[in-house]
Amino acid sequence: MRLLLDTHIFLWYIVGDKRIGALARATIENADSVYVSVATLWEATTKYRLGKLALPEPPHPWLATQREEHGFVSLVIDEASVAHLPSLELYHRDPFDRILICQAIEHDLHVVTVDPIIGKYPVKLLPTA
Repeated sequence: MRLLLDTHIFLWYIVGDKRIGALARATIENADSVYVSVATLWEATTKYRLGKLALPEPPHPWLATQREEHGFVSLVIDEASVAHLPSLELYHRDPFDRILICQAIEHDLHVVTVDPIIGKYPVKLLPTA
């Protein structure tokens, strides 16, 4: 299984937050590949800079280092993914989530999230309980 972690899941995973259930954690650990979008690092850095996200260290290079240490693959924002944006319904207005949805569609990835709105899109979800 190939997974794409939503921003909150990536952050919870790297700090060992218990909001990720044991089954979801095991699925992440045993996945064929786990991706973290560049949009996730962008979102976390933006929220950190605005004072809306506390991190144990400044986001750069800490987030990239954590991604690498956990064996997650960096997923670039590519033109083929962006091409899905015009066809997405406006259920979700968050631009970071919208690009993650596009990447999941384009690259056939299961999204790991607790965000129920993402489930309204034609993506495969991995439960986090």
